[in-house]
Amino acid sequence: MRGIEERTGGSYTPSPGVIYPTLQWLEDMGYARVADESGSRKNFLVTAEGASFLVANQAALDSLLARVSAAGAATPGDGIPERVTRATENLKVALRLRLRRGSLDESAAEAIAAALDAAALAVERS
Repeated sequence: MRGIEERTGGSYTPSPGVIYPTLQWLEDMGYARVADESGSRKNFLVTAEGASFLVANQAALDSLLARVSAAGAATPGDGIPERVTRATENLKVALRLRLRRGSLDESAAEAIAAALDAAALAVERS
């Protein structure tokens, strides 16, 4: 997870809910295997089948890595006014904190969706 975060310059940090099912899928497909289970983490290795799959899909892999590298090379806030970055982060934190408080009833979900839709429309029109 840290490696992906570093490659994207911190713009994306996958959650365990993304990584672990993906690793399980890779293992189920025969593309990866557990190399070491000592400690609290499993270490995975690419299998021969996984290496063959990567070779067969080299163009797609190169394209993906180029996009990830471009995201990592971008300086946070490139051309974006600091106050816009701050406001964006404030919105993400507010939404995350609200969702942690518990489930949303229909009224709260509608109010949040309306506020987000209104913000999106205001941004589009600016």
